[in-house]
Amino acid sequence: QVQLVESGGGSVQAGGSLRLSCVASGYTINNSCMGWFRQVPGKEREGVGHIYTGSGSTYYADSVKGRFTISQDNAKNTVYLEIDTLQPEDTAMYYCATRRGYCYGWNFNFWGQGTQVTVSS
Repeated sequence: QVQLVESGGGSVQAGGSLRLSCVASGYTINNSCMGWFRQVPGKEREGVGHIYTGSGSTYYADSVKGRFTISQDNAKNTVYLEIDTLQPEDTAMYYCATRRGYCYGWNFNFWGQGTQVTVSS
């Protein structure tokens, strides 16, 4: 059974940084696409970026490019989302997701439960 568990969220002041983690169990992240999304209540879920763990190739949404960095640690079966220069509009529930093989847009099969990020001004 595939499980993804996010952690690392919290309440931070604007300008700070956070590193979110997504640990996979029942599944190896090797040669898979790992994505990060965020969602604010009442709004559609937004894809922020993904990484193909076979090559380390990343893709970021324009809205977060330059401030968000996705990385991987295959030995720990974990992917990370580092968010720099946090802004109040980054406040959201952040989710990780995965699909086997290459990344194809924002198509994912398995999802975590999310970790909340709240940024105060």
